[in-house]
Amino acid sequence: MLSICLAYRAIYLDAYYTDGMFYTIKKESIMKYNIFLFAIAMLLTASSLQAQTARLQVIHNAADPAAASVDIYVNGALFQDDFAFRTATPYVDVPAEVQLSIGVAPGSSTGAQDIIASFDVTLDDGKTYIAVANGVLDPMTFAANPDMKDIGFTLFTSDAGRESAVNSGEVDLKVLHGATDAPAVDVIARGVGTLVDDAAYGDMTPYFSVPAASYTLDITPAMDNNTVVASFTADLSGLAGGAAVVFASGFLAPEGNQSGPAFGLFAALPDGNVVALPVARESSARLQVIHNAADPAAASVDIYVNGALFQDDFAFRTATPYVDVPAEVQLSIGVAPGSSTGAQDIIASFDVTLDDGKTYIAVANGVLDPMTFAANPDMKDIGFTLFTSDAGRESAVNSGEVDLKVLHGATDAPAVDVIARGVGTLVDDAAYGDMTPYFSVPAASYTLDITPAMDNNTVVASFTADLSGLAGGAAVVFASGFLAPEGNQNGPAFGLFAALPDGNVLNLSSVTSVENNAPPTPVKAMSIFPNPAREQTTLRFSLETNAAVTMRVYDLSGREVFMVDKGQLSPGSYNATLNTASLSPGVYRALLSTPTGVSSTMVSVIR
Repeated sequence: MLSICLAYRAIYLDAYYTDGMFYTIKKESIMKYNIFLFAIAMLLTASSLQAQTARLQVIHNAADPAAASVDIYVNGALFQDDFAFRTATPYVDVPAEVQLSIGVAPGSSTGAQDIIASFDVTLDDGKTYIAVANGVLDPMTFAANPDMKDIGFTLFTSDAGRESAVNSGEVDLKVLHGATDAPAVDVIARGVGTLVDDAAYGDMTPYFSVPAASYTLDITPAMDNNTVVASFTADLSGLAGGAAVVFASGFLAPEGNQSGPAFGLFAALPDGNVVALPVARESSARLQVIHNAADPAAASVDIYVNGALFQDDFAFRTATPYVDVPAEVQLSIGVAPGSSTGAQDIIASFDVTLDDGKTYIAVANGVLDPMTFAANPDMKDIGFTLFTSDAGRESAVNSGEVDLKVLHGATDAPAVDVIARGVGTLVDDAAYGDMTPYFSVPAASYTLDITPAMDNNTVVASFTADLSGLAGGAAVVFASGFLAPEGNQNGPAFGLFAALPDGNVLNLSSVTSVENNAPPTPVKAMSIFPNPAREQTTLRFSLETNAAVTMRVYDLSGREVFMVDKGQLSPGSYNATLNTASLSPGVYRALLSTPTGVSSTMVSVIR
């Protein structure tokens, strides 16, 4: 081979002498000659090394503003020109089993003489490498690493790169902690588990595999998973069978690092594309907490969430307003005595994970030591607990109505019905701990009778619920206290209360015995005919006693479409004509209101 090269050299140079143009094209000739010699040398090298090569991807993650763009040289030859921060090369073939000098120069370099940092490496034949340029050029001018790691400019390398996943339905990920001013962290996939545990600056994890799906990744300090430093969305649903290097990049505190780029999470794909993982929208839920635990020992409690004080000196029969709380992460709700000094005093704890965007109600209920209280007649567990619902409402569905959810929270009371006099049964057969779905009633004043579920003729207690000022609102009505205080450590007596969305709690007034023995309502009967109606219909009703009567008609959105004040009426039967010609086809609610109650019925209008 060498003799061929020498012969070619002689022929090549003689040709230039014989045509008389040596001085004109000598430079071009010598350049071509050198290229030829270089090609022959490469053939010789490849032949002697049996084409030994490795695969290499280079990622630029040096956040120093002075290194925003660099040139990469390999053995003095330009490998990557104007290599920008947070970009990557694809995997490429490079010589193996020979020493490579990888040099980094400013993006404005004109040659290898401008290299400012150089790293000598020898790659193994057949392996796949990742090299990440990281750190800062002058560590003294940047914030120190919290774990005292060296943040000087360097190459973080791995000889276990992957260009595809091991399993076709998964994505293989390798994670690098490359943020110089960040402490050791964990990376937690919400609802999945910890992906990266206790990774300090410079650590590069082995590959791990996850199903090709979308994830929310929470970055937390390694020793405190309750504090989320940042959250990112990683949509891997389109990367099945692929692989990526995920790298933490930039500064947690840019202002202390020459106003460099802010912290972020990025993924370098095998083809060189780098994807920025978007900051996750903070998942949150709405939560109202109601204190309905009638145990005198729990008259005032402190509520902790994940060890932090959430509600101080939380009194019996009070409520928080609806507030935003983190969703899609586990919350440990702890209850401690009102005199607590910290989370170490928690006496009961409940772990919950709330769904993003939902509205929750949590009612603290029951007693701390059930053996010292009267048992529940239906054998329900009366131990201290949280009754929860994920369907809270802060307003009514229809503006003219009030939406109510009812909780049976009286430990010594049997299953009950709640009957609105003159209207009907609002709650049917609710046992201790039951929380009804919401139901809607017109914004009016009601008398509510509490009766045993199987005996509506026996009224346990009666209450006045004046909802006339709550149109468009919502409330959680809760039975509270003890039917027999003397058998329950002389705890608070039975009552009915309503928690409003703003945290106010209304005490529904108990009806006196005289009122309790009075007729439920003057309206004896009520009907509409014809029903359905076309042009008009007739509302028929009868009164047993003197009463002031008002007649109203509402559409299903709660809008009042008709009102007649009938004035003071004597006992007897009456007919009232309703002109329905101007009403749109649909279903309407007709109400007769008296000072002691409301009676209602439905009417359909057709054309």
